[in-house]
Amino acid sequence: MYDFLLRSEEVSLREKAREFVSKVPRELLLDMDEDKIQYPTDFVRNLAEEGLLGLRFPKEYGGQDASWVAEMAVLEEIGHLSLALGCLYSLPSICGEALNHFGTKEQKERFLRPILKGDLFCAEALTEPRGGSDFFGAATVAEKQGDHYVLTGQKRFVVGAIGADIFLVYARTSSDPDIPRQQQISLFVVERDENVKVKYTYGLMGTRGGGAGRLVFDKVRVPAENLVGNEGDGGKIFYQMMYPERMTSAAGILGMADASLRIATRYSSKRKAFGRPIRAFQGVSFKIAEGITLLDSARAMVYMAAKALDEYQDQPALCRRLVSEAKRVATEQCYRVIDLALQVMGGIGYTNVYPIERFFRDARLSTIWTGTSEIMNLIIQHEYYKEVLDAKRFQRDTELDAKEAFASEEKVFE
Repeated sequence: MYDFLLRSEEVSLREKAREFVSKVPRELLLDMDEDKIQYPTDFVRNLAEEGLLGLRFPKEYGGQDASWVAEMAVLEEIGHLSLALGCLYSLPSICGEALNHFGTKEQKERFLRPILKGDLFCAEALTEPRGGSDFFGAATVAEKQGDHYVLTGQKRFVVGAIGADIFLVYARTSSDPDIPRQQQISLFVVERDENVKVKYTYGLMGTRGGGAGRLVFDKVRVPAENLVGNEGDGGKIFYQMMYPERMTSAAGILGMADASLRIATRYSSKRKAFGRPIRAFQGVSFKIAEGITLLDSARAMVYMAAKALDEYQDQPALCRRLVSEAKRVATEQCYRVIDLALQVMGGIGYTNVYPIERFFRDARLSTIWTGTSEIMNLIIQHEYYKEVLDAKRFQRDTELDAKEAFASEEKVFE
């Protein structure tokens, strides 16, 4: 129903994804939720075979030269399955962003091409046990020794700790206090070997089956040619990677919210109480109305941000703000949509007779990972203050459109 937001080629990719999603076996979803399967490589490989991985990247390396809008439309469809599968779909986009923008031609051939072909499975390693949201306080260290680096440290909450072949790892390459923190960090492609150890596998409330764990890098030798960009480029690479990191969280949860609301809508049309379908009661139907309004407004925010990324990446402040708004609005509102659907379903919605209870568990993570809602607020207010306080931004000073606007003695600021 939102085809008017998409160009014809974007609709075609969405329809291709919708058909793909319709054929995913339910057993995969159930087995992942029961932790019987971790990082289902066949799912990722099948996506690659359908030409649905890394849509935005050049055809030269296996992408489709598609738009951000197209990728969000595809991800929304995949989001109908689970947040974990949406994440696994997104990892090639997130890791590929760094390789495509900052990698050498050789790195793109060695890593990006096989990732998009489904021959190489990737993960990103950002968060540290003592770090959390303080990304640039990373304690993982990479020390240059001749033609390689020695990497020592640990990362936690790594989706793909089990299952991935390579990790994009941020590590400290300088401790000079005169250098800004964001320039003390560098990014490396680390290939799994015996010195990359999975020390802990997390039992998650939801979003299961992604192989999330804590990695320890025990003096891992990383060839110098695996450095992405230059030493100290970690900050600018991180900021670029946060576009797909946060947009994929925003778009993926749209699908789960849509699925939940549709289930609740059908249920409320069939379920009867007091002799009538429960949709006849405004206490029920108004929850559906609120849910679809929240979902549509979240979707609008996501596609608005995607359009900005397609056309205005030369305005990074605008893109950072809109991406942060999209991530916060979509994750918070879609969580609320799923909660409303659960309320409509009543007790049966709280059981595993319907998938809404799984969606509810999955969705709770969305406001935490890839940047908490609080961090999104930090970015949003920072960029908006800069925009509003820039006198060149607006021609008319609407503050003067008040009868007593020039009563300067009444405008007390200190």
